Amino acid sequence: MGESMPPRRISVHQALGGGHVADVLLWKKWSGGVLLLSSTTASWLLFERAGYNLLSFVANVLLLLVVILFLWAKSASLLNRPLPPLPDMEISEANVVKAADALHAGINRGLFIARDIAIGRNWKLFLQVAFCLWLASYIGSFFNFRTLVYIGVLLSLSVPLLYDKYQDPIDDKLHVANRVIQAQYRKIDDSILKKIPLQSNKEKKLQ
Repeated sequence: MGESMPPRRISVHQALGGGHVADVLLWKKWSGGVLLLSSTTASWLLFERAGYNLLSFVANVLLLLVVILFLWAKSASLLNRPLPPLPDMEISEANVVKAADALHAGINRGLFIARDIAIGRNWKLFLQVAFCLWLASYIGSFFNFRTLVYIGVLLSLSVPLLYDKYQDPIDDKLHVANRVIQAQYRKIDDSILKKIPLQSNKEKKLQ
């Protein structure tokens, strides 16, 4: 028999959905990546460093935009010029349904995880969720929300690109780290978690 073929790895582009978002995050469309990076950097500097208020800034920008469009339309009607080239501002029903389905799936998954922790006595899932919440709280003590969003954008524009370029060595390191974590969890499971008494189904029905 011949040698078995190694499992085919899915590309990072496919893992990110393979659409416009994947092209931007992997810098296949430089204009989108530059626009996202420059806009988020400008917003962070404007609100975090310069101290502008978000509500006042948005209101002033919208006010300026409305005034410009109104004067443009009035002058165009007086001078027989074309009106401002505005697209049809309408959200299609298909996009609304797609967004609602995605939100519905996310909420249901969150409720399922909460139920599995509270009722199912899934210690592994409980430890994972507790660690993630503690890590988020710890990181949040050093940065405010705007800075965290800005850091998230920077990571989303750099980590997928680096992983796509160095996927094989990164996967090897992640496999080693995963084996170490699994070994440590088995030690905790054998020494602590399995010694915690759990209610049987019969005891739950009697209560």
